[in-house]
Amino acid sequence: MNEPAKKPPMTRDSLLPLLAAHVLTHGLGQASLRPLARAAGTSDRMLLYHFGSKEALMADLLGHIAQVYAAALDAAMGAERAASRGEVVARILAQGDAAAMQPFLALWWEIVAGAVRGIASYRTAARAMMDELLGWLETQMPADDPDPKGGARYLLTLIEGTLMLGAIDHGDTAHDGLLASGLLRP
Repeated sequence: MNEPAKKPPMTRDSLLPLLAAHVLTHGLGQASLRPLARAAGTSDRMLLYHFGSKEALMADLLGHIAQVYAAALDAAMGAERAASRGEVVARILAQGDAAAMQPFLALWWEIVAGAVRGIASYRTAARAMMDELLGWLETQMPADDPDPKGGARYLLTLIEGTLMLGAIDHGDTAHDGLLASGLLRP
C-alpha cells in the first residue's frame, strides 16, 4: 500500500510566497490573519508561531514582496548597464507598464496612502522600500554618471511621479514632461 506523500514542513520561507500571492491579488485590506492563514493553508496561530506577531509578519511579507519586485526590475534592466539616465528611466517605466507589475504598483499605492494617513507601519514600510529602491537605482546609473547618488534621487522622483500620473490616467502628461526634460526622446 502506498503511503501518502508527506507535506514539507511549513517555514517562514515557504509561507511568504503564498502570503505574497494573496496580498498582491487582494491588497492589504484583506491581510488580516485569518484570510492570510487560509491563503497559506494554515491557521492564524501557526502564522503567529512562525512570525511572532502580525506586525513582524507584515514587515517580513512586505520585505519579501519588495525583493520579488526588485528581482523583476533587475531582469528588466538587462545585463548591460544603461548608457544614459534616460535609458534607465525608459527601462524602468517599460517594466512598470507590464501587466505582471500592476499588482505591485497597486500595492505600492496602497502603502503610500496608508503612510499619508499616518499609519506608522505603512510609513515605516514605505521608507524602507524607498531606501532600498534608491540604493538599487544608484547601481543602475550609467557607469560614467558624474553623480550617481544625486542622479538616482532625481530619477526616482521622476519615475514615481510618472507612475502616479499613469495610475490616474495622466500618463500622457508624464510622457510629455519627460520629453520636455530631455530624458526621453520622441
